[in-house]
Amino acid sequence: MNDTAYADAPDPGAPDLDALIVGAGFAGLYLLHRLRGAGFRARVYEAGGGVGGTWYWNRYPGARCDVESLSYSYQFDEALQQDWEWTERYAVQPDILRYANHVADRFALWPDMQFETRVAAAHWDDDAGLWQVRLEPEGGAPETVTARFCIMATGCLSTANLPDIPGRDSFGGATYHTGRWPHEPVDFTGLRVAVIGTGSSAIQSIPAIAEQAAQLTVFQRTANYSVPAQNRPLDPDEVAAVKADYRGLREEAKTRFGCFVVDLPRPSALADSPERRVAEFERRWQTGGLTFMASYEDLLFDPEANDTAADFVRAKIRETVRDPETARKLMPIDVIGCKRLCVDTGYFETYNRPNVRLIDIVERPIREITESGVAIEGEAIAADAIVFATGFDAMTGTLKRIDIRGRDGLLLRDAWEAGPRTYLGLAVNGFPNLFTITGPGSPSVLTNMMPSIEQHVEWVSDCLEALRGRGATVIEAERAAQDGWVGHVNDLADASLRSTCSSWYVGANIAGKPRVFMPYIGGYPAYAARCAEIAAAGYEGFAIR
Repeated sequence: MNDTAYADAPDPGAPDLDALIVGAGFAGLYLLHRLRGAGFRARVYEAGGGVGGTWYWNRYPGARCDVESLSYSYQFDEALQQDWEWTERYAVQPDILRYANHVADRFALWPDMQFETRVAAAHWDDDAGLWQVRLEPEGGAPETVTARFCIMATGCLSTANLPDIPGRDSFGGATYHTGRWPHEPVDFTGLRVAVIGTGSSAIQSIPAIAEQAAQLTVFQRTANYSVPAQNRPLDPDEVAAVKADYRGLREEAKTRFGCFVVDLPRPSALADSPERRVAEFERRWQTGGLTFMASYEDLLFDPEANDTAADFVRAKIRETVRDPETARKLMPIDVIGCKRLCVDTGYFETYNRPNVRLIDIVERPIREITESGVAIEGEAIAADAIVFATGFDAMTGTLKRIDIRGRDGLLLRDAWEAGPRTYLGLAVNGFPNLFTITGPGSPSVLTNMMPSIEQHVEWVSDCLEALRGRGATVIEAERAAQDGWVGHVNDLADASLRSTCSSWYVGANIAGKPRVFMPYIGGYPAYAARCAEIAAAGYEGFAIR
């Protein structure tokens, strides 16, 4: 077969598409651009009304990236890197969404994307060697599209988790979920607002809501660690220095665990004197952002070392929050870093406001949501609006909600009943020609997502080109290779403190979800090297025909 699209062959049974892409976030956009450039007929289907993925849906007050904006961007096109201007150290949601739309404009992606269309099912036809994908356009009749390859670019945090609280639907006021925020601004001025949850979206939105609300009541199940973003406008000279050697910055980032450049960690928290250790933590605190967990190499492997960092943050909370009882409730007791570290702007300071109240729902559980508010043990709290900041069914939720069936009708949610099993986080045994971008078993959420997305997209695109060059049409992860990869992922997770607490990394926020540490914890460099080795060995661990 020559180096043209599969459809160029004179085959009346050819599928409608070479590649069907699910999702118009940053993965879907780059996939479309890359595959079109390689001569494949590709099309994106997206449930939302526009591009941007998580940044299309998460429009809550204070929504901001926790990776520095100069690193949270595509690197595949040098002109794009040079032309785009970020204004703040950590970009806000509107700026990131504007960037996604700019990319779609710049590379003329719009004609090959269809919005407000839900992918309801994807069934593998082994005889024909293609996927039959059922589409449900909003307000239109369902249709079926056939594709040689089906690529899930559905994101790691895309299915909102709404808690099953008695009476939830009886509330008479407005309700919101941070992961499905209205497109028009929400004005909380003068309202009594209840926020349920204290994860990342709550930690970002609570300070903003508190500035408007007459009364804000926060319902907390688990206290979370958070460090200040120390956000600021970007200095033009700083930006110019980065752009002068953008490629060098990117290449250096690929040698780092999380694929972004931070000061290298010191070897051991326990090897430093208490004074030197506190000084290092303070330096990282003042620098701001996720760099805090890069203070020492042993923070996520030695419980005693971890305690030193946790104690430092707890001391900061105690210093910041004036009411001792509120400060006590806000102090996490688990391992720092076993949940994704939150990055905030004035979160703990917000609890010094007279219109903000914190309720620990472990001590005083929520009994029900009523027409007029939230009833906890011994008290009814009136509210005009409720914000559910309760996170997502992470990494697997969206995939398991689609009716995905592989060979012999095997349902993906059944194959993953005991937890997700993949080869490289990219492919699943029993599901030929299906790829999962930043899927479970890949570094994904433990890294800067943008370069991790690009690495996956480029690997998949190169794979499809290699298959075409060999005259092959079907590729599937072998069971032995998948089992070996899953074992490797689990072994690494077991050696780290990250797997020791109830986090969304292990699905603990979803009732009935198997407790499995889902991301690959070995870091971006080791992962990317292994992917490259597998490709260089003729796609070792894959059956190709």
